[in-house]
Amino acid sequence: MEIKKVGVLGCGLMGSGIAQVCATAGFDVTVLEVEQRFLDKGFAGIEKSLAKFAERPVEKGGITSAQKDAIRARLHGTTNKADLADCDIVIEAIIENVDEKKKMYASIDGIVKKEAIFASNTSSISVTELLTSVKRPERFVGLHFFNPVPLMKLVEVVRTIATADDVYQTAYEFGKKLGIPKHNVIKFFGINPSPLHRPLGRNRA
Repeated sequence: MEIKKVGVLGCGLMGSGIAQVCATAGFDVTVLEVEQRFLDKGFAGIEKSLAKFAERPVEKGGITSAQKDAIRARLHGTTNKADLADCDIVIEAIIENVDEKKKMYASIDGIVKKEAIFASNTSSISVTELLTSVKRPERFVGLHFFNPVPLMKLVEVVRTIATADDVYQTAYEFGKKLGIPKHNVIKFFGINPSPLHRPLGRNRA
């Protein structure tokens, strides 16, 4: 499956950063929030971040004014879950609370097309626990970005025992398309913590 449209749940620090990186990579992005004021705050942060990138020379990782406008045009905010229906992947970045995350996934499971991939940006909650809230466990992965997302060229792709091979590979390839070096898109499988989290003894699969 080719990913063209991305959904992001939450427009806080991580959600807005993920949305910005995806839009910068050329994907159409729809960001869901519970209230318009949260979207306004998140998008204001994106505008500020893009403005800083536009001040840099392109050869040093900056963007042109035209690129800035194009990135912004690919970003859409909404408070209506129905706007996520045709997304190819939906990345969750809401509050680190198991119940809230599971409620969110359950509420969109019947809305978003069945072939879409669900991903969580969680850094501390079991991805396996979260996938129990949906009817597509084989299409569920973890995509853990690092803060600040537009500057940290690093992402962990977390696979569970239920994740289908093609879904895992698609998520991995998606990570590489976000302007992240191949060696910084880290595969994380089963119960084995990644090198980044091993010193902390974390287990998120």
